[in-house]
Amino acid sequence: MSTKDFIEKDYYKVLGVPKDATEAEIKKAYRKLARENHPDANKGNTKAEDRFKEISEANDILGDPKKRKEYDEARSLFGNGGFRPGPGAGGGSFNFDLGDLFGGGPQGGPQGGTAGGAGGPGGFGGGLGDVFGGLFNRGAQGGPRTQPRRGQDIESEVTLSFTEAVDGATVPLRMSSQQPCKACSGTGDKNGTPRVCPTCVGTGQVSRGGGGGFSLTDPCVDCKGRGLIAQDACEVCKGSGRAKSSRTMQVRIPAGVSNGQRIRLRGKGAPGERGGPGGDLYVVVHVDPHPVFGRKGDNLTVTVPVLFTEAALGGEIKVPTLGGPPVTLKLPAGTPGGRTMRARGKGAVRKDGTRGDLLVTVEVSVPKDLEGDAKSALEAYRKTTAGEDPRAELFKAAKGA
Repeated sequence: MSTKDFIEKDYYKVLGVPKDATEAEIKKAYRKLARENHPDANKGNTKAEDRFKEISEANDILGDPKKRKEYDEARSLFGNGGFRPGPGAGGGSFNFDLGDLFGGGPQGGPQGGTAGGAGGPGGFGGGLGDVFGGLFNRGAQGGPRTQPRRGQDIESEVTLSFTEAVDGATVPLRMSSQQPCKACSGTGDKNGTPRVCPTCVGTGQVSRGGGGGFSLTDPCVDCKGRGLIAQDACEVCKGSGRAKSSRTMQVRIPAGVSNGQRIRLRGKGAPGERGGPGGDLYVVVHVDPHPVFGRKGDNLTVTVPVLFTEAALGGEIKVPTLGGPPVTLKLPAGTPGGRTMRARGKGAVRKDGTRGDLLVTVEVSVPKDLEGDAKSALEAYRKTTAGEDPRAELFKAAKGA
């Protein structure tokens, strides 16, 4: 907003008070309008937000006796868009284009009168923006802007069973975060009528020189980046407008998550301020181990014991699956211990909705105690295979190396 806009704007009309209104009348009118149009009470209503900015701007000028006096004098001089010189200024009355005075226009006066050039006695140099910029505590670039603020991100943790991680689950999650204070409706002011921060003029940011002609922008330390300061601080939130609050929400954990995975839920963090978006919720997932099944990426793993005779002669074996009926796999004759077979489509859920496989590792079970016919049969088998040495190739390879 330019200085020209400030002079032409009727702040008395904005607050709905007469020009001779007392300080108490101005304060009362501002509080009433601020409560009605505060962004926290009008979520998503941009008109109310703009109106609140306009009201805060008017109160910043009219609520300060010094600023109000200078504002009244400036409007008296330039309020009609023209300059009326007194006697001795050439007689009569003639108009200057305010566009010339406030920058960008010709430096000389229009026909019918003269104005000094840049730096001359009657000149305004680069325009009155520099002159009145300090008056209103705003640069010529614009007025106060109480910008919406995004809510803070929140991180939480959840522990799932092995089955919940594979199939997905909806779990309750209790979170603590900073939310708008209920006692003051998030304004920070006990009466719900904060004033514009004089340090950052409502922007929530201050600039500092960074060297080499650059400037750096930091959050305003006086208002903590809010752009507003409580006139009478709320006793609950101490003027911050935020209070610690706990809530429980139902969070859907997608199928196929793995241990240690960090899930981002957009907009589910702390609520924003002044209509700003909510922050994000990050959930770190911990998965309890399963007594039978393991996991390798999208595949599940299981180790299945088989008898010596099943491994030697072959056959069919039944294998358990996670949460489903068992599957039957064909065991080839002569299957060695440690061999892995695959049951397709019995693994974890992938992102595209399909499933990985179940990797079945065979473990040959050796009987501890043999008696009777079983022991006699194995003794006979040992005699018939006495000439075979399964470790011969091992020793040969070791000697060659």
